Amino acid sequence: MEDRKLTVRAVERALDILLCFTQDNDYDLSLTEISAKIGLHKSTVHRLLTTLEEKGFLQRDEGTEKYRLGIRIWELSTHLPTLNEPAVLLLPAMERLRDRLGETVSLYLRDNLERVRIQAVQSRQAIRRVAQIGARLPLSVGASSKVLAAYAPPEVQVRLLADPAWPEAVDRSQYLEQLKEITRCGYATSFEEREPGAAAVAVPIAGRAGGVVAALSLSGPVSRLSPETLEEYAAILAEAAAEMGLMMG
Repeated sequence: MEDRKLTVRAVERALDILLCFTQDNDYDLSLTEISAKIGLHKSTVHRLLTTLEEKGFLQRDEGTEKYRLGIRIWELSTHLPTLNEPAVLLLPAMERLRDRLGETVSLYLRDNLERVRIQAVQSRQAIRRVAQIGARLPLSVGASSKVLAAYAPPEVQVRLLADPAWPEAVDRSQYLEQLKEITRCGYATSFEEREPGAAAVAVPIAGRAGGVVAALSLSGPVSRLSPETLEEYAAILAEAAAEMGLMMG
């Protein structure tokens, strides 16, 4: 029984190492950096890194001694099911929306108390908001976060507001009022809530069964996205989201 516990712990630690590469645009990391991120001694991390490298999940640059994701990760990704996969299925519609409005378009799913950007189409303008696919963000701030929280089950909202990681700068009562307003008007906006100089508008995507399955957002610099512009774009996004919901089934 003890051996099994140790084995499971080793698996958890190995997965923690792989997840380090999803944070903060970290594409290559040193042994020291990985050790600090997951809070383990370097000797333990080194053994795990060696195994992951041997299996092809990581590769090491002999010049810099830094690690990056290996070919096995990409091989696994090619076997992900693409039928009805939102990131693949909705990409053409997102590109059309980007071409029509000229700003970055993103697609988010809720994962517990976070949102995950599963697809993004970057604006072609020189000054633009660059959205990284795979980024995880809290549900406490941002237009897409508020949309996903507004349409989440009540128990999720309760856990969200009780989360120790809730930012002190965000008033819970005002946040709840915002969620109510979002369900009433059908969209959310944000102005420099998460990033200085950035604005966004987001709408829910509902499946045919009626539940909200994703959030569709448009973001860009505040110099181009005034409150009036975001309100105008919200109607266009809502129309696109309705079509996407039908596509997702």
